[in-house]
Amino acid sequence: MDVSLFDFELQETQIALRPASPRDSARLMVVEADGTIIHRTMRELPDCLLAADALLVNDTKVIPARLHGQRLRAGGTAQIPAKIEILLHRRLAEDRFSVLARPARKLKEGDRLLFGELEAQVIGRGQNGEAELRFALSGSGLDAAIAALGEMPLPPYIAGKRKTDARDVTDYQTTFARENGSVAAPTAGLHFTPELFAALARKGVSREVITLHVGLGTFLPVTVPDTAQHRMHAERAVLSVATAARLNDVRARGGRIVCVGTTSLRTLESAASPQGVIHPFDGETDIFITPGYRFRAVDMLLTNFHLPRSTLFMLVSALMGLEVMKNAYAEAIAQGYRFYSYGDACLLRPRR
Repeated sequence: MDVSLFDFELQETQIALRPASPRDSARLMVVEADGTIIHRTMRELPDCLLAADALLVNDTKVIPARLHGQRLRAGGTAQIPAKIEILLHRRLAEDRFSVLARPARKLKEGDRLLFGELEAQVIGRGQNGEAELRFALSGSGLDAAIAALGEMPLPPYIAGKRKTDARDVTDYQTTFARENGSVAAPTAGLHFTPELFAALARKGVSREVITLHVGLGTFLPVTVPDTAQHRMHAERAVLSVATAARLNDVRARGGRIVCVGTTSLRTLESAASPQGVIHPFDGETDIFITPGYRFRAVDMLLTNFHLPRSTLFMLVSALMGLEVMKNAYAEAIAQGYRFYSYGDACLLRPRR
């Protein structure tokens, strides 16, 4: 499909630079399959669900993946340091990471990078600013150094307008984050508080957990003119045997699976058979969902408002229909909803 079909205009003033406080005070737009829109808040989410339903959340934990340091050219005696910034993308071994570097043009294999007392060497180069680094530390020692030296990797549309600060350490993390490994938060999950989960439990809505470590693809725009030419980066996802069994039971009893965020949806769809049976999953997924995709197991999606021309806006358009989502986004803009990672939420209810 033509990527320009997924374009829309948004005023910069509607890009949220801080989350709602408290988290569950964020606005919630409910979008029905026929395009009907209802305006609510996240605290009213229990009123939108039934006792047999199940929330599917992503328990990945964002690591302080952005590091600032110096680059020392490989070879020669003159070592003139140059500034370098990296974003840890994916762990390859106990001492190696795939990273996104900036500036990347002059980065070469053999270069030494210093981040305070943490040292790394460039052992490979890729496209679009990607590189492979081997660190002098490994395992838990490397984890501790990254935690001490790194900063939360806020998306460019936030980091370009203000500096990361201490508030982001907690703001850019879900309250249920458990498994280290992401370079971006599963942002739909940022709206949940213990009080909201308690209200959902009183309603009879269950909660199930998957893990998908959000990677570099979150930060890369779609630069090709046709969606068929876009390559998704693979991400590690896990859906356990027990979780698969419980989710299948939810649907067998007439309940609905409500994916909290596109990461939960992509994991679920990667694990489900064409007949809608959910199987355990532990591996890489590069699933790219665009209009025309036949959904297998998701019944509803809670998600934030996404960037134009992004793979995420393509996904919600596949779920609800492009015109329905364009109209919903136009309504959100007109009503002053806050967009992107720290913004408001929408609950999408497609035809089953």
